[in-house]
Amino acid sequence: MTTDSNQPAHRRLRARFVAISWRDLAVSFGPVVLVAIAAIWLAVWLVQPAPPRTITLSAGPEGSSFWSAAQRYKTILARDGITLNVLSSEGSRQNVERLANDNENVDLGLVQGGVSQGLDIDGLVSLGSMFYAPISVFYRGERVTKLSDFTGKRIAIGREGSGARALALTLLKANGIEPGGPTKLTAYDGQEAAQALIDGRVDAAMLTGDTATGPTMGKLIRTPGIRLMDFAQADAYTRRFTYLNQLTLPRGVFDLGRNLPAQPVHVISPTVELVARESLHPALSDLLIEAAREVHGKANLMQRAGEFPSAQVHEFPISDDAARYYKSGKGFLYRHLPFWIASLADRIVVLLVPIIVVLIPAFRLVPSLYSWRVKSRLYRWYGGLIALEREALADDAHTEYQNLRERLDTIEAAVNRLKIPLAYADQFYVLREHISFVRQRLDAMSVAPASSGGDAAQRAGGVPASPGKAEDDVEAAGKATDTRRA
Repeated sequence: MTTDSNQPAHRRLRARFVAISWRDLAVSFGPVVLVAIAAIWLAVWLVQPAPPRTITLSAGPEGSSFWSAAQRYKTILARDGITLNVLSSEGSRQNVERLANDNENVDLGLVQGGVSQGLDIDGLVSLGSMFYAPISVFYRGERVTKLSDFTGKRIAIGREGSGARALALTLLKANGIEPGGPTKLTAYDGQEAAQALIDGRVDAAMLTGDTATGPTMGKLIRTPGIRLMDFAQADAYTRRFTYLNQLTLPRGVFDLGRNLPAQPVHVISPTVELVARESLHPALSDLLIEAAREVHGKANLMQRAGEFPSAQVHEFPISDDAARYYKSGKGFLYRHLPFWIASLADRIVVLLVPIIVVLIPAFRLVPSLYSWRVKSRLYRWYGGLIALEREALADDAHTEYQNLRERLDTIEAAVNRLKIPLAYADQFYVLREHISFVRQRLDAMSVAPASSGGDAAQRAGGVPASPGKAEDDVEAAGKATDTRRA
């Protein structure tokens, strides 16, 4: 028996069959892994981090209506593990200034409409209107229906920096009353303004927002000689100042027994908005509006039940998250799960969905890519075999026999060293059969029929046989080879 060491190199079978080609599998997975990494990076970049557990709200003076509302927000948010820090302030205008200043650690603010003139409010959004802040003008003397009737008198318009003062100055200016003119404008505010009016130190007091508390208004409306101004031009104010609304106080709303007021009173009112920075976490946006609904959703003297909070906004654009909430409510997860679990699940879903959408089609391509890589190692030798066979059929093929044979031996030796997964063993053996077929064609070209002595002499002398004769020799050699194989 001939040992393997005595066989020609191209006949030695060193091919290895493996269960799976890990190298091809790794290369096939390579593009999928890269796509997965890109998808994960994109998802992480798009997904919001977990909501912060502590946020800060700029409210108003301690004891004001703004401060009281903020304290109630704080209690409600604590149920879900959110700590709300409440800062006191001079009022709405200072709240806007804090929000507009990146150096201030403030996330939210209660802001009365009409106080942001001259301030940079880019990057600020509204979570909606929370409640009305009616402008209540109390005065002494004969009946007055226009602000211009107070020209030359003494008017309390609120403390410096407050939203009440800013709005009062805007409305008075529209009526021709400005600081430095014949009308004396004082900085009395809230209870101080009410007491100054009762004592006769001022002729009128403009109360609004956090200065127009229920006890203060009730005290003034019951004081003899003090009236609540009926805005006869209420419609005109709401047309000129789009952040104002017209409200009507019915007869007896403050005191049914004494019928106070004695007739319906028209007042104008901005709304108070909950303003935030654009960076506010979407989950906190929903939580804050829910808290506002609990605090401001009930009916009172100025509003109907369920009227607030609302998507009605004026100076600040409503945030996308707030607009979505007012349209369809809380998200599915937040309706059915505790806040922090819903927040985690929401981020996981946002992270996984794009990855799954990308990876499922990508993984379906892996088997095809793996198969293509394995088969390509076999198929690439067919080009050389076809070229050899074509050259073997040429008229002068016998002169190139030795070169063609060496090229075929090289191909066969390379094929016999391949490492092929067992699943593709059949194609490996088909390739080897095709190599044997081409070898037979080459051998047939080298066989000279015994009856063709002249032709043999011609080949020996380097003169090729005629084309017709060469083809007959190839056919005869082929038949002889088939007979031997049989």
